[in-house]
Amino acid sequence: MSERLQRNQSVIDEFRSAGGIVGGDFEGVPLLLLTTTGARTGKPRTTPLTYLRDGHRLVVFAANGGREKHPAWYHNLFADPLAQVEIDSDTYAVTATEIGGAERERLWNRQLEHTPYFADFQDRAGRRTPVLALARTTD
Repeated sequence: MSERLQRNQSVIDEFRSAGGIVGGDFEGVPLLLLTTTGARTGKPRTTPLTYLRDGHRLVVFAANGGREKHPAWYHNLFADPLAQVEIDSDTYAVTATEIGGAERERLWNRQLEHTPYFADFQDRAGRRTPVLALARTTD
């Protein structure tokens, strides 16, 4: 397992054992766990992500730490927008929608107030960071 995957697994384990609270670099950062279906494998893939609340939606940003390519979870949601979110001690199904235009800019700018380094990620990646809304799926 790569160092990055080990670090993610450590955050996931801490999140789940502490009811959604994580320390270290993520202390005080709004964090959720997003479980998508692997686009190639069909297997569940869980990723810790920072998020922004926007009304009833959770908004996530496919910054991928400034890498040139979009993160795997973004590709997974593009293939299948149905996913699962763990937030605090709650777990529920969501549907992902990519946001564009003025709404994307509004949410991006709100996020930059909390995580200004996301602008550096976008510049370094040389691509526009996708912004996605996660809305609770109703049965």
